[in-house]
Amino acid sequence: MNSKPAPIAKSEIVLDVKPWDDETDMEELEKNVRSIELDGLLWGTSRLEPVGYGINALRITCVVEDDKVGMDDLEELITAFEEFVQSVDVFLFQRI
Repeated sequence: MNSKPAPIAKSEIVLDVKPWDDETDMEELEKNVRSIELDGLLWGTSRLEPVGYGINALRITCVVEDDKVGMDDLEELITAFEEFVQSVDVFLFQRI
């Protein structure tokens, strides 16, 4: 009898990372976010998304292994870049 390992539960998360104002260096903000390395975290595509008043949010995709990376932990790590990041919102969260 062959027993296969259980499939690893993963989720795709799209985050909107909002800066403080229109003078925030968005390239530096993205570099900081992508510098976060965790076992079970894989960063994907990103783009700037207008939110109003000349301000853009960084909309960035990541895939996480559910057992290894918690959304609360990820949000805490991103908002730790407080010089750049005002807030983080989940735009999309889906199991894959």
